[in-house]
Amino acid sequence: MKVCKKCVQPNTRPNIYFNEEGVCGACLYQEETEKNIDWGKREKELKKIAEEAKEKAKENNSNYDCVIGVSGGKDSTFQALYARDKLGLRALLVNGEPEGITEIGAKNIENLKNLGFDTISLRPNPKIMKKLIKRDFYKYLNPVKITEYSLWASAYIMAGVFNIPLIIQGENDCLTLGVRNKQGLGDDALLVTEQDTLASGWKEYVGDGVEEKDLFLFHFDSDQLREKEVRAVWLQYYAKEWSQSNNASFSISNGLTVRPPGFNPEDIGTHANYAALDSDLVQVNQMLKYIKFGFGQCVDHACYEIRDGKITREKGLELVWRYDGKCHIRYIKKFCDYISITIDEFWRVVNSFRGPMWRQDEKNEWVLKDDFVASFK
Repeated sequence: MKVCKKCVQPNTRPNIYFNEEGVCGACLYQEETEKNIDWGKREKELKKIAEEAKEKAKENNSNYDCVIGVSGGKDSTFQALYARDKLGLRALLVNGEPEGITEIGAKNIENLKNLGFDTISLRPNPKIMKKLIKRDFYKYLNPVKITEYSLWASAYIMAGVFNIPLIIQGENDCLTLGVRNKQGLGDDALLVTEQDTLASGWKEYVGDGVEEKDLFLFHFDSDQLREKEVRAVWLQYYAKEWSQSNNASFSISNGLTVRPPGFNPEDIGTHANYAALDSDLVQVNQMLKYIKFGFGQCVDHACYEIRDGKITREKGLELVWRYDGKCHIRYIKKFCDYISITIDEFWRVVNSFRGPMWRQDEKNEWVLKDDFVASFK
């Protein structure tokens, strides 16, 4: 067990990369952005891609130059305004609506629409979604896994339907998290299905009363899009301004609503008021991540802020020990009611997935092992 020497990321994250000096892949990329990347050159490359998309849209007789998948949160607000105001693109926004969208989430997607965009909302059959969320809870202890399929696929599906030549995605998790998989470290967002969550493929969900036709909004054909000369890029790869903290402050200045000053970080397992605003399912899933891998969303957010120079590593550790893995019982109960299980059944399943960093103490309560805790110091 080890933790990055520069941030607070542990090596229990699946597919995480560490170099010989004990620095994680995300921190190494941050160093690359500061020392070796020619951002002026990349900006010119992106502007060329944008101009080519405009020409291609005219050839296709398409009303839109690009399509962007949005939640209304900090990243998608930044993407949409960057595409329109800096690249001069006519963008179609596609909102993959989450199950049980929150009041803040609904307000933010409405704010983004009112900033001046055509927007389409897609929501798969709620009965199918509920069934598959429950399936993924039992099979992976990851109830948001299936929601990622429909969330990512929405923009790609609309690119095909409306002959839109360019798809602009936000962050490449190989860069943001420092993982290594077939998605790679480049700009090609048509490789999104190679990321860890999606790599098992949408067809694993066929069966047990679920047909391929039920899953139309959960997948897209990347080969078909390439044949149509549709390009998909990660904005993070090209935009020097891209960062979690910058996206948040930029989007707040453009109407993004975040959690109020009096919110309790222990309720959601992080101090970040801008995180996971559109769905309460995220809070539960991040706690489940903590139970499987020993870290939750506070570790992620502390890492982002350390790399952005907003807090020190020592402050990051303090935040992690105070908030990471916490989740208010109301979110747990809401999830249990949603998939029709009891709280006792929830914890039975959860405890069966506990990672090797956990042990039971003399009171039979689950605590982190001493060597795991020591690695964070």
